[in-house]
Amino acid sequence: MAGLKAIGYNFDYDDFHSFLHGRLPYDLLKPDPFLRNLLLGLPVRKVIFTNADKNHAATVLNRLGLEDCFEGIICFETLNPTNKDDSSENDSAETFDFYTFSTCPDSELELPSPKVVCKPLEKAYEQVFEMANINPQKTLFFDDSIRNIQTGKRMGLHTVWVGTSQRTEGVDYALESIHNIREALPELWEAADEKVENILHAGEVPVETTVIA
Repeated sequence: MAGLKAIGYNFDYDDFHSFLHGRLPYDLLKPDPFLRNLLLGLPVRKVIFTNADKNHAATVLNRLGLEDCFEGIICFETLNPTNKDDSSENDSAETFDFYTFSTCPDSELELPSPKVVCKPLEKAYEQVFEMANINPQKTLFFDDSIRNIQTGKRMGLHTVWVGTSQRTEGVDYALESIHNIREALPELWEAADEKVENILHAGEVPVETTVIA
């Protein structure tokens, strides 16, 4: 989508998403109580930063039973609030209600300046940090795309590459399955327990850790 826009094609974003996602087999997605318990048991901020539109993100979360496990969703509409055509673009749009999108091709093809703000563009990450009040140095970034992971690393995030156990440049942690979070990152739960103790015994609010998935 970003590539088509970059080389001059004009189309409605909603129509594109509806056509693409309307053919996905959502019925194959089932509730994931194990992941739900993992997420709910991790008392840190959790924000979704996805290269999809809000309807797709909501549908997937609902199918998995994870709709109440995240503080917010940043998706296509958040970073690309102009939704009809290029003539109405407005960089100062005030529709930042947690929502981002699309991904650029994995090839090294040179394209004109992008008209769609999306991962793996650094501009997308910068806007997410600002919108969600995120300190990248204190944030874990989970993604299954190595290009997205490598950009995240350049932007100062701690990175977790999901879907493989092989680490490579720009990858701090590699998870074969998202279900392995606690085994790979026990310090998240340990730190969370420590924060609770600090609050109970010292009355102090600890520094917050954020997770972006």
